[in-house]
Amino acid sequence: MASEFTKRIYEVVRQIPRSCVASYGQVAFLAGNPRGARGVGFAMHRSPEPGGIPCHRVVFKDGGLCGGLAFGGEGIQRALLEEEGVVFLPDGRVDMARCGWLK
Repeated sequence: MASEFTKRIYEVVRQIPRSCVASYGQVAFLAGNPRGARGVGFAMHRSPEPGGIPCHRVVFKDGGLCGGLAFGGEGIQRALLEEEGVVFLPDGRVDMARCGWLK
């Protein structure tokens, strides 16, 4: 059974709109635990609804993407975000200034 914090994490992530991203730390803060970014990462990895909870919209605070295995292979997270219109910088990170949620 998921903890209350984990349930709140999934509630927050479900609210991230298409073409926007949030950082692990931002999700942790909004879910009520400002120091819980690692817990957010764990929750994203263990999502009970793959495809139902938009885990691909959670990125590192600098716009970096998760490792390849988390979404089924290298480049999957980027492809999902690009499909939604998320803009990337030349170095491969998400343009957080343009696509960050709740700026």
